[in-house]
Amino acid sequence: MKYVVVLLFLLNSSGILAQTFSFGVVPQYEPQKLNTLWQPLLSKITEKTGIKLKLVTVESIPVFEQGFAQGDYDFAYMNPWHSVIAHDKQGYIPIVKDAARHLQGVLVVNKNSNINTLEQLEGAEIAFPAPNALGASLLMRAELALLYGLTIKPIYVQTHSSVYLNVALNSTPAGGGVLGTLNQQPKNLQNKLKVIYKTRKVSRHPIVGHPRVNSKIQAQIQSAIIEIGQNPQQKHLLAGIPIVEPSKASLADYQSLTQWGLRSFYVEN
Repeated sequence: MKYVVVLLFLLNSSGILAQTFSFGVVPQYEPQKLNTLWQPLLSKITEKTGIKLKLVTVESIPVFEQGFAQGDYDFAYMNPWHSVIAHDKQGYIPIVKDAARHLQGVLVVNKNSNINTLEQLEGAEIAFPAPNALGASLLMRAELALLYGLTIKPIYVQTHSSVYLNVALNSTPAGGGVLGTLNQQPKNLQNKLKVIYKTRKVSRHPIVGHPRVNSKIQAQIQSAIIEIGQNPQQKHLLAGIPIVEPSKASLADYQSLTQWGLRSFYVEN
């Protein structure tokens, strides 16, 4: 098996040989913003457990997909459909999810446009982050085709932020995103957009662990994240991701996705 990430070994404060584990994050945003959002959380987890976590960011969702398909990440934060595929390919297991909220895709158009119904988008170019971004693209394209019979021309622009900018600038008449990332955009950008459709809800992005990682270490990471979410002084570390109420996750939380016809819209990399 090919591993891109080299495992590092360092002595921890107690003199015991400690392993550094790679932590991949789906690139919903550019690497600099991902680092700002995730590094404080990973540092706090290390402080609590003594387990060193190395943040790994990549430039696009397809590159991230190649990474987990090869088992490059010891831990990773990924969309729910990715977790199904990652389990199929490498045996990744969900360990943490957000119990407070669900993932829901949104279709946005320019606020000044006269587009108000899905039927007006028949044959239109629609911006998406990447083919397999779950709520923003995969589930959205499946529902538009299977539930509404629409034929569209997908344009892939790499990130959620780029989708919203494309629509705001009228580069495309519509774009797929999710409520979470839409709400995190600058207010002046949000004010240029309107939502005309929302997908079915699914459990939110899980944090998953590769089976090569000792189950005790996975349990420590899981417990640390849940404790952070329960601590009023620390839960802000999860807010930007966002995870409101971290709880234990399992593969069963995401199996319903296999019944929604998504496989025919999933693009293998």
